[in-house]
Amino acid sequence: MAKWGEGDPRWIVEERPDATNVNNWHWTEKNATPWSKDRLKTLFNGFQVAANNIECTITEIEKIEGEATANNRKGKLIFFYEWNLVLKWSGFLPGSKDAHTGKVTIPNLSEENDLDDIELTITIDESNDDSEKLKLFMYNTGRGVIREQLGKYVKELKEEYSKGLILPKKDSEQKIKPDSVTTITSGFNRKIDIDSEPIVNSQVAQPIGCKIDVKTLKLKVDFQCRANELYDALTKVELVQAFTRGPVKLEPTKGGEFVLFGGNVHGKFEELVPNTRIAQLWRLKQWPAGHFSKVVLDIEEKDDHTELRLTQSGVPTSEASTTQNNWERYYWNSIKQTFGFGSFLV
Repeated sequence: MAKWGEGDPRWIVEERPDATNVNNWHWTEKNATPWSKDRLKTLFNGFQVAANNIECTITEIEKIEGEATANNRKGKLIFFYEWNLVLKWSGFLPGSKDAHTGKVTIPNLSEENDLDDIELTITIDESNDDSEKLKLFMYNTGRGVIREQLGKYVKELKEEYSKGLILPKKDSEQKIKPDSVTTITSGFNRKIDIDSEPIVNSQVAQPIGCKIDVKTLKLKVDFQCRANELYDALTKVELVQAFTRGPVKLEPTKGGEFVLFGGNVHGKFEELVPNTRIAQLWRLKQWPAGHFSKVVLDIEEKDDHTELRLTQSGVPTSEASTTQNNWERYYWNSIKQTFGFGSFLV
């Protein structure tokens, strides 16, 4: 981040041979979901785990759910992927002709987890002495080699989708024709019309003072950006659509309504101080009818980062843990991943 009074190259517009994405400043995205599904199937269909005369084979990808995108933000490459996989396996013990079958469940393959932290659950379809031995083999030996295959997918994803995202500047001799990338998309690469109505258009009820046990959440998060960039990410329709990965309703004025995440979050703005403070009445859909919390987001730009402090009062005690986790996952982590305001994956 440049010091006050000094020129910041991020704001300098350079000429480009193709007049596209000047200085790599604009956020662009490639949908890597179809490629990822095909690659994961190729990596695992027929994959063998063999050692000590024991052999097990992945026979089928029973489930592959999720998405993957590659993004360029300010010349930085950011990869987002989240997969839930179920693999079927079959194996034989030495000297036996009887096949035993089971499954490998991988519920959390994502950029948030190191390969060693990815959970793999091994199960068998029918329990007996031989199948239990194969299950133990898949647990002790199979998990390691399956993680290696997952590592290949992540490596190839970054190699394949790095191409064409960082474009040449005016002095570059390399001529690269821009790929067909979208600037604002949903998580499944569906172009969003920012003038269209969101999929849910709920009316915001006034708080009615439900008698429930409540508590106050206080969170502090640091972002590698300027205060105005973070404020814009929270108040501009096209940017909110980007990090929530879906259509939204957003009226960033005092008394204006917002509806996010398919209607699971809604409320209205009570105060907006540009680049400094946002205050909202805010509720989750599953909360008691008519009950709203008060959310205050204080934004303060430091020397080398921007600090956001959240104070949320009136959160139902039974929902406090879930609400805090949702802020961290669906707001802060998603904002950092989408716009490059946190750690970069390159």
